Amino acid sequence: MTSQDQKSNTTKTPIGETDFRSSVRLKYVKLGFHYLISNAMYLVTIPLLLAVAANLSSSDLQRTLEACNYHLRYNTLTVLACTSLVAVLATVYFMSRPRAVYLVDFACYKPDSSLMCTRDEVIEKVSKCISEECGVFVKKVLERSGLGDRTYIPGLKEFPPKQLFESTKEEAKAVIFGAIDNLFEKTRVNPKDIGILVVNVSSFNPTPSLSSMIINRYKLRGDVVSCNLGGMGCSAGVISIDLAKRLLQVQPNTYALVMTLECVSNFYTGKDRSKLLPNCLFRMGGAAVLLSNRFSDRRRSKYQLTHTVRTHTGADDRAYSSVTQNEDADGIVGVSLSKDLVAAAGDSLQRNITRLSPLVLPASEQLLFLATLVARKVLKMKHVRLHVPDFKTAFEHFCIHAGGRGVLDKMEENLRLTERDMEPSRMTLYRFGNTSSSSIWYELAYAEAKGRIRKGDRVWQLAFGSGFKCNSGVWRALKTVDPNNEIHNPWSDEIHRFPV
Repeated sequence: MTSQDQKSNTTKTPIGETDFRSSVRLKYVKLGFHYLISNAMYLVTIPLLLAVAANLSSSDLQRTLEACNYHLRYNTLTVLACTSLVAVLATVYFMSRPRAVYLVDFACYKPDSSLMCTRDEVIEKVSKCISEECGVFVKKVLERSGLGDRTYIPGLKEFPPKQLFESTKEEAKAVIFGAIDNLFEKTRVNPKDIGILVVNVSSFNPTPSLSSMIINRYKLRGDVVSCNLGGMGCSAGVISIDLAKRLLQVQPNTYALVMTLECVSNFYTGKDRSKLLPNCLFRMGGAAVLLSNRFSDRRRSKYQLTHTVRTHTGADDRAYSSVTQNEDADGIVGVSLSKDLVAAAGDSLQRNITRLSPLVLPASEQLLFLATLVARKVLKMKHVRLHVPDFKTAFEHFCIHAGGRGVLDKMEENLRLTERDMEPSRMTLYRFGNTSSSSIWYELAYAEAKGRIRKGDRVWQLAFGSGFKCNSGVWRALKTVDPNNEIHNPWSDEIHRFPV
């Protein structure tokens, strides 16, 4: 081999390596731009202050102090009036600020091991009540669903239940009392101190309501503000938090108890394929959350609620009809998922993110988005791609509703998240299935059990459901969560097995 050939071979760089180096350089350029814009105020003001301090002489300081002393001695009324005005304005400002809402703690319900079921058991039981063709469809969906073989379904051994209402009521009692008992044990709060109660469940609304059932069980006080939300889908967990936050603004020094769950005992046993999907994905679960607006609770609370953003696209007929509960041709009630569901979810998500972005994204990301938007819309530079905001600059943890593997795949792609970012959602889907509105709390519990929550971390809870709605809740960690000190975390005794 000639020396020229050797030289050419040694200077060659594989295409993959070149792309990798380019991506690394671009990454550090973006990081540098992000830090530059985020700290622009400090970079400008600190040098100015240093320059002013350098130009001030001791004689200037002396003259300033003498002037202040003169006004204090001979213009006492003016000084008192100005001081009083400042005090009044400061009082009005602090009194008009919204009250801080703290998440003292939360508890996710972990069903008894006797209710655990595999995918094959679900197929076997459900296939006895539906046609052979529908049984094949259920099997295909379960194989691609992302669910594991250790999810929970109540009453599967005696499926279908002979007394549907009673079995669903017993399921609701088990989930609600199990979660709230654990929550009170964790927080040591007296039930009599609860001033606000919010319960959400979509498909089961008995009389008396589930909120009344909680009041009766724990003997809550007579003036408790009680709300029972029904039919609001998988995004109702964030809706309940938002409602509790608004109520806490007008009731000082009190606690709000939020109970979020879904009942799955009422399986659909008909032949309509559009109604069989919930049978495949939904599983037993629920979560109880304790909120407080007492400043004294800040020290022991885990998180502070910083933003809630709710988006409703129900004015659009296609979005409104994308998820509906109705009867099939045989009169059997079930929940239908239409072909417009994906489009409705995408539109609702886009609107929600559009409203959320200015509240959470750093200035660097907003400037990049604005620059590309102006280039495309104003300067007509069609070759310029619209900048997709990097939400990893705004959040350290993502709790995205575990609606199904396909949903999570799309969310990971569209938001440009990593496998680690999606891990809590995917593992929740695998271990507990789609627990509806409570899934975002199982995901947060997963992050805590992994020891990933650090003081100052920001958490994004994102959920979507029938209506069609997309809702976001943003939290900031007030302390580092030590998994060794946690009790009643549904992941604690098996977190070493994950991720799978």
